[in-house]
Amino acid sequence: MKKLILITICLAFALSVKAQTKDKKWNVGLHGGIIQYNGDLGRDFYKNDKTMYGFAGLSVSTYLNSHLDVTALYTRGTLGFDSGTTGYKSDFSSASANLRFNFFNSEFVVRPYLSGGIGVILFDNQLNFHKDLIDTAFPTAGAGVNIRLTPSIMLNLQETFLYTNNDERDGIVVGKKDDYLMHMVGITYNLGSKKDADLDGIADNKDKCPDTPTGVAVDKMGCPLDKDNDGVADYLDTCPDVAGSKMLNGCPDKDADGVADAQDRCPDVAGTTALMGCPDTDGDGVADIDDKCANTKKGSKVDAKGCVTDSDGDGIADDVDRCPTAAGIASLNGCPDTDGDGVPDQDDRCPNTKGNIANKGCPEITKQDAVKITYIGSKIFFENNSDKLKVASLSQLDELSKILNRYEGANLVIEGHTDSNGSDASNITLSQKRTESVKRYLVGKGIAESRLTGIGKGEAEPVANNKTPIGRAKNRRVELKTNY
Repeated sequence: MKKLILITICLAFALSVKAQTKDKKWNVGLHGGIIQYNGDLGRDFYKNDKTMYGFAGLSVSTYLNSHLDVTALYTRGTLGFDSGTTGYKSDFSSASANLRFNFFNSEFVVRPYLSGGIGVILFDNQLNFHKDLIDTAFPTAGAGVNIRLTPSIMLNLQETFLYTNNDERDGIVVGKKDDYLMHMVGITYNLGSKKDADLDGIADNKDKCPDTPTGVAVDKMGCPLDKDNDGVADYLDTCPDVAGSKMLNGCPDKDADGVADAQDRCPDVAGTTALMGCPDTDGDGVADIDDKCANTKKGSKVDAKGCVTDSDGDGIADDVDRCPTAAGIASLNGCPDTDGDGVPDQDDRCPNTKGNIANKGCPEITKQDAVKITYIGSKIFFENNSDKLKVASLSQLDELSKILNRYEGANLVIEGHTDSNGSDASNITLSQKRTESVKRYLVGKGIAESRLTGIGKGEAEPVANNKTPIGRAKNRRVELKTNY
């Protein structure tokens, strides 16, 4: 017996253990106490002036869950009763298996419990009242408390009732069965090795962050340290000593523009990521702190200093330069004027001939030519009631085409008129056809059709009385008008 106790003690202290959990399922204990009798000879339960005998015990328990475990208890000692006049006494060994219910889980320092199970008592040959050496104890029931002294050691206090099946151990056959009460105190040890999948020193059953990378410092809950309490673990925190944003890997962003202060060129004013946290008031893509032309029109193409580019180098910024790809003059908003007539080349219908603004850069038609054009209009004749030009008119139109070629920017309006004979509709149609005949002839002579406009006015604008032959003849006419 002494050897068994010594071996158990050495085993308990040789193992590195902590609180009994699903990772550390086994527990061994050494116990001692007194046992009291209740039966036909009397009742000693909870009486300190009655018979009390001592015993020693060894327990082994295994973890089932946070509130249940199974305990096997072996005891060796002496039991009996002595009233002074009668009694009995015997050495015994007992073994029991009990299911134990813990009111609190293993995190608590004090853990009260209830237990119940079955056991046997082996009596030595000192008694001759009953020839069988073994009594059955069923049920065994009790209550106790485990008090954690260290992470590895528990103080155990327990009361256990042994209700036996025998009524003859005390020498009296008929009467109360022989029952016993064990008052027990002991020291128990938790055995086993904890499971720590992420190797952070915190058992898996307590680890709130079981997937922490190896080597990362953790708190008592097994979660990575977060010194600045910003929700970003130190090992992931680019700025571990100052609270920051998760979006910025734990770094602060005073102006909340999405650029960490350490990289923000303008940390006190919100800006854009593209400009490293600086604002761009005029939206030209150049940060205000670099912009030498801070009021640039939005959408303008600018240089590195934020000023509008001058593509043609004429000193006029592209955003106000009407002709940004050709060097021009300021008075014409950056457009060139080849002939120097004050009309930009892009608007000048005669860019290589000096003209005037009224004629869109083209020269004024001389008075002589203007008179000639009017005269030619009066000499254009058609076959009777037809749009066919008479042969005599062709030489006049040839002369007209020469004049128009001298004034390449000038346009010509051809108005056709009739007398009042015939319906209004037919006269409109006829006059329009006649103007088209004139246009076709001039186009054939090299005059651009875009310069010619034909308008048939029918009888609407007479210049003489349609009641006389002479008046009707005057009304049958073509008028030529130039413009730019």
